[in-house]
Amino acid sequence: MHEVANFPCLVREIETTWIPLSDGIQLAARLWLPEMEGNTPVPAVLEYLPYRHGDGTAIIDSINYGYLAGHGIAGVRVDIRGTGNSEGLILDEYSEAELDDAAEVIAWIAEQAWCSGKIGMWGYSWGGINALQVAARRPPALKAIMTLYSADDRFGEDCHFMGGCLLDENLEWGNEFLSNCTRPPDPAVVGERWRAMWHARLDVLDLAMDPWLRHQSRDDYWRRASVSEDYAAIEAAVYAVGGWTDGYSNTVLRLMEKLPGPRKALIGPWGHDWPHVAEPGPQIGFLQEAMRWWNHWLCDEDTGIMDEAMVRVWMQDSIPPSSTVREWPGRWIAASSWPDIRITNRTLPLAASGNEQTHQDALLLTHPQTVGIKAGKWCPYGLGTDMADDQRADDALSLSFMTPALEEPLEIFGAPVVHLDLAVDRPRAFLAVRLCDVAPDGQTTRVSYTLLNLVQPDENGHPVLLEPGCRFSVTLRLNDTAYAFPAGHRLRVAVSTAYWPMVWPSPDPVTLTLFADGTTLELPVRPVDEPLDQSLVPFGPPEGAPQLDNEVLAEGEQSRRFEHDLTSGEMRMVMEWGKGAVRFSRIGLLYDFRGAITNRIREQDPTSSVIRASCVYSATYPVSLR
Repeated sequence: MHEVANFPCLVREIETTWIPLSDGIQLAARLWLPEMEGNTPVPAVLEYLPYRHGDGTAIIDSINYGYLAGHGIAGVRVDIRGTGNSEGLILDEYSEAELDDAAEVIAWIAEQAWCSGKIGMWGYSWGGINALQVAARRPPALKAIMTLYSADDRFGEDCHFMGGCLLDENLEWGNEFLSNCTRPPDPAVVGERWRAMWHARLDVLDLAMDPWLRHQSRDDYWRRASVSEDYAAIEAAVYAVGGWTDGYSNTVLRLMEKLPGPRKALIGPWGHDWPHVAEPGPQIGFLQEAMRWWNHWLCDEDTGIMDEAMVRVWMQDSIPPSSTVREWPGRWIAASSWPDIRITNRTLPLAASGNEQTHQDALLLTHPQTVGIKAGKWCPYGLGTDMADDQRADDALSLSFMTPALEEPLEIFGAPVVHLDLAVDRPRAFLAVRLCDVAPDGQTTRVSYTLLNLVQPDENGHPVLLEPGCRFSVTLRLNDTAYAFPAGHRLRVAVSTAYWPMVWPSPDPVTLTLFADGTTLELPVRPVDEPLDQSLVPFGPPEGAPQLDNEVLAEGEQSRRFEHDLTSGEMRMVMEWGKGAVRFSRIGLLYDFRGAITNRIREQDPTSSVIRASCVYSATYPVSLR
């Protein structure tokens, strides 16, 4: 990324300031303030996270907020109560206290002498989700948000339950969240009370995933923090950003369809990181784009951003499958509104393929529990080996259908839809359905997928078990995507009742019966050449402020491997990762954070599934902790 040293404004950074709340709690914040001629007040952009601005996000914060402030917009980075150096306690994600505090923080910022009274809010993942939730509360000073890699539906689109299926990510993230919450405040900032604050946190912490596992249907627990319950509550302008490699891409287009107010969408090829640093590339000049957005909504400047296409996404070219992709080739395409009236639904003929047992028009298969080893992670960061790999191994163990070879290129944009007629021999089962791009040489790239728990709750929230052997129909909407299939390639739909280790298994091995006459694939087909695409102004190169002075003692890394015990039939997935060891030169803090996850399962026994996760955080402070 290109660092920019010279900006229109000088920047004054305040390492810690305290924001008082009505209940007496104080939140720790870092400020980046532009020095304006005549001390002219400026708008501000808030990011509100539990990830410790003193070390956890300090490097990217310096890049992002130094850039904003250098261009005349104040940056405010606040630790949520009970995290970092902020007082109080945190017990769960997106609590009422968290959102109430955010409204008070926005009011406090608006009252500062250096602030013009106009506030924006942004962030990715947690910061993108709470930006949506706070916007739904309509704090008067909040004029616009940028929500990146976020969820409008906390049950169906967050990292806990996809299609009602328990994600492995639910357990992995729960472990990491707990690790985040157990870290002490910095003695150099909070003084001698650091130990009492730390012990107070430790005394109330429990397993983070406990409430998530207690709420396995879309009940009030999830509805409370889901803006999908009332999109009209959001009046602030919304710029929604996603990545096709990321786990949160579906929210973006749904916000474009459902929000009533000003809105824009951007989806790149990226994994779970800011678009100016994310992989797969290409990275873009995201901070320049953000400044156009903030200047329009916070500075009353006509930047032209709202005159451009509402939706801009990366049309992914077909590439050979790989669990590691640094650059995904393609091109930017546009839509003036969403849904896009130029997109038409096309139903493609499908023919059964593979080694399934056939009985008349029925295909039967009992899937081993290890279907899914080529799935990658639910939410890849685009680093290491966390993306979906060649799907042939999983396809061979699934029920699958294939189209004829395409006679001409085919581009899709939106959500593929699969209709199935099926029966299962157990009262509990789920489906994993994948759409794949099959090259002439057989290499198979996953284009989109979805999950569906076939046990659905009734009107009272109680699960309704399946009737074994009974034929029924389901319609599955796969994840949104934009993908270009070349001529000569074929499309494959693969269906399984296991998808390990991404999904926790059903309690019994399931024999699935698919009826070929009821299986169809509908694709959202987009014309290949559209004049609107040619009007898009290219993004600039990635820019940022010079990053915080630090010494990297160990680089971040990630590895992911599978081990198959042929004697016991056990499969193990071992993932190890680290964010690297860094010494922050200005404050002397040495920071290191790493983790390990092991999943185990035997091929024919879903009850043998085990996951073990650990996170180790170490911090060496420049003052005594005695």
